[in-house]
Amino acid sequence: MNELLSVFSWLLLAGGLLFFFAGSVGLLRFPDTLSRLHALTKADTLGLGLVVAGLALRATSLLEVAQMLLIWLLVLASGATACQLLARQAGEEGEDD
Repeated sequence: MNELLSVFSWLLLAGGLLFFFAGSVGLLRFPDTLSRLHALTKADTLGLGLVVAGLALRATSLLEVAQMLLIWLLVLASGATACQLLARQAGEEGEDD
């Protein structure tokens, strides 16, 4: 059973890294500001969630899991707020690039 949890943890961690990579590629490749923000925030949010899930399977106590979940929730809130502010600023300036 322990080996199965370890394999599943590695799969979640690899999936999270894949989403981080996809978000970074989207940031570099998409043409306008709003597309870049969308790619980055969605992929990074899901990537961090998968990384937290993978690390939670390796945690030794519920306190560690609770701390990781709290960090993930704070990143969710701050990412959404920052994305909204950046998109609003880009819209006011009429930025297409």
